[in-house]
Amino acid sequence: MRIGSTRLLATAVAAALALGLTACSSDSTEPDAASPSGGSGNATGTIKEGLKITFLPKQVNNPYFDISDNKGGKVAVEEFKGTFAQTGPSEGSPSAQVSYINTLSQQQTDVIVISANDKDAVCGALTEAKTAGAKVVTYDSDTRPECRDIFVNQATGDGIAKNQIKLISDAVGPDGGEIAILSASANATNQNAWIELMKTELAKPEYSKLKLVDTVYGDDKDEKSFQEAQGLLAKHPNLKGIISPTTVGVAATARYLSGSSYKGKVALTGLGTPNQMRAFVKDGTCKAFALWNPADLGYLAAYAAGALASGIITGKEGDKFKAGKLGEYTVGANGEVVLGDPFTFDAANVDQFNFG
Repeated sequence: MRIGSTRLLATAVAAALALGLTACSSDSTEPDAASPSGGSGNATGTIKEGLKITFLPKQVNNPYFDISDNKGGKVAVEEFKGTFAQTGPSEGSPSAQVSYINTLSQQQTDVIVISANDKDAVCGALTEAKTAGAKVVTYDSDTRPECRDIFVNQATGDGIAKNQIKLISDAVGPDGGEIAILSASANATNQNAWIELMKTELAKPEYSKLKLVDTVYGDDKDEKSFQEAQGLLAKHPNLKGIISPTTVGVAATARYLSGSSYKGKVALTGLGTPNQMRAFVKDGTCKAFALWNPADLGYLAAYAAGALASGIITGKEGDKFKAGKLGEYTVGANGEVVLGDPFTFDAANVDQFNFG
């Protein structure tokens, strides 16, 4: 559950321009100490110093996670005087994260902050890590709730689905037609949840002229995503639009469309960063796309980790904690904390943001 609306990226243009990656919040509160949470056991509400907090993304050397972890999580951990690290696989396969979880548990890491490649594959290792004393925060992509303490969600799945379908509908136009989805990996928890919600959204009367004909997976690899986009157009010659709700996929698809005969004929939207997509918006390949600030997501996940490891919160519904410059957050049902709503970028505003 999110407190207030000042953290929405739409209200943060000036801050983003001034402070770059970590400044898409209009809350200027200093990140000194977390506020007390009702009934969570830490009377002072102060995050302990010296906590070892390690981020374990779906894959390292991914531009999205470089921002969320190193421009967001690291900043937050340094603010409350902890020790930050990032580790993880170069391949985003379902089981690739397991050995890293085991190692972090053996190293007695205080909090593992993980974006899960698969909601089930990492659960055994995470449960063992929790038994050994580590706290577990998922961010970006969740596990089963019993396998972690808190999930920091970038936006509600329903909000993302509505945003993506509205954008592709607007881009395709009133006549509608065939559309396809180019996702990340077939096991990505967040991607699969969004796709199912998109299907629900497409069933509404206002989208009756849109027909989802295919879903393909680029595994968050640039080359494979590029090839999958190419394959979609070869397989579906009447395709009118592509949704790619992944930063790697949408940029690769845009690159393919921009250099092909399909430019201006096949619409594109998805979840991307301004720096990735700016040129493609300006050349007409993509009219609009969406995202949240990934740096803020990592920043919030780090503060949730610090509050959890300090006993300020336990992960139960109603717990409150202070997330530095982002302000106060409340834990919702199933241990979920929501960053905010997706924000739409287009030709009118994309130059006002500089991240990704």
